[in-house]
Amino acid sequence: MDKLLIRGGRPLHGEVAISGAKNAALPALCAALLTPQAVTLRNVPRLRDVATMRALLQRIGVQVQTHGERGGLTLQAADPLDPVAPYELVKTMRASILVLGPLLARCGRARVSLPGGCAIGARPVDQHIRGLQAMGAEIAVEHGYIEARLPPGRSRLRGARITTDMVTVTGTENLLMAATLAEGETVLENAAQEPEVVDLAELLIAMGARIEGHGTRRIHVQGVAALHGAEHHVVADRIEAGTFLCAVAAAGGRARLRHGRADHLDAVIDKLLAAGVEVEAGADGLTVTSPGGAALRAQSFRTTEYPGFPTDMQAQFMALNCVAQGPSAVTETIFENRFMHVQELARLGARIRIDGRTAFVEGGQRLSGAAVMATDLRASASLVIAGLVADGETVVDRIYHLDRGYDQMEVKLRALGADIERLA
Repeated sequence: MDKLLIRGGRPLHGEVAISGAKNAALPALCAALLTPQAVTLRNVPRLRDVATMRALLQRIGVQVQTHGERGGLTLQAADPLDPVAPYELVKTMRASILVLGPLLARCGRARVSLPGGCAIGARPVDQHIRGLQAMGAEIAVEHGYIEARLPPGRSRLRGARITTDMVTVTGTENLLMAATLAEGETVLENAAQEPEVVDLAELLIAMGARIEGHGTRRIHVQGVAALHGAEHHVVADRIEAGTFLCAVAAAGGRARLRHGRADHLDAVIDKLLAAGVEVEAGADGLTVTSPGGAALRAQSFRTTEYPGFPTDMQAQFMALNCVAQGPSAVTETIFENRFMHVQELARLGARIRIDGRTAFVEGGQRLSGAAVMATDLRASASLVIAGLVADGETVVDRIYHLDRGYDQMEVKLRALGADIERLA
């Protein structure tokens, strides 16, 4: 099992390219199920989750071709498809649920294993199920599988007004894809506004879908009889960009993040500016300059749905707060079990107390290297950031979590001057 060895204390300088967003690439891959014609995606990141989704789609019957250029894939979901997502391919990745809506809309039936993924709290799929039921689907959950089909005599889902009980990104994406081939109009109320949802909608529009309101709380979809092939460039990963912003902020230095977008990271950048970090937005990227964590001011924040502070940046900013000066309170409102990195940060010398959904961080700590274990994707990133500023050597174990969401993170950090290497 691979590990990362980090020798801390080096500032970060230079330039790296931010990869395509994992959370945009995965639904884009699933969107190819909606048409028998070829869909070409560019800027697809090289990640474990992308490889898993590719294997799942190939199991369903999708032909996948890799282009010579970086991040290029062409997918063709020609008939016949086998609309089954088996447990062995779904158990490691929550986003596998995204095949449910497209398969049901395209094939009239789907059998999808209940998904797995990071153990960061409850992420129920009932919002997906209720939305598809409102569109006329008959759904049962049996033996660990979601069994969905159209009722006898119907060849298409029907449009509906759907209000989810909670804001759910994958729920919005699943229902959005299903609605493109439904009969009549679908209105998604309480929809997620994340840039990844907007990116998916733009791909679907390029495929012939009729969608309005994406990026707002209400999305209107006028169903069409069929979609066609298209080409699409996957949006840059705002969470990867935010992670590198926090890494440079903590370690100190100056770096340019090509393709990073300030308009996707307003809440994170506002906190970094308040902490004493300089962030400049350019034509094709972000430039971050920092004196290092010990010269910064810790910032309190609470995670909320986009455009608020993202839960996927909570652990990374907490690592920064550990070395910045002053106390801070970090409140997690999205997932109830997303403080598992706290005990590992404590092994490095962080002083953090948890009370319910709030972690109270005593900043200004001098961290020292130790062996730590990653518990989930973003926890992995927080431990890497902490290792970059800790005295001595830090070994981060179980980095397969990191590989699920970061495209060659250690290579990019090395390009910025970090002393980091992968150990088999």
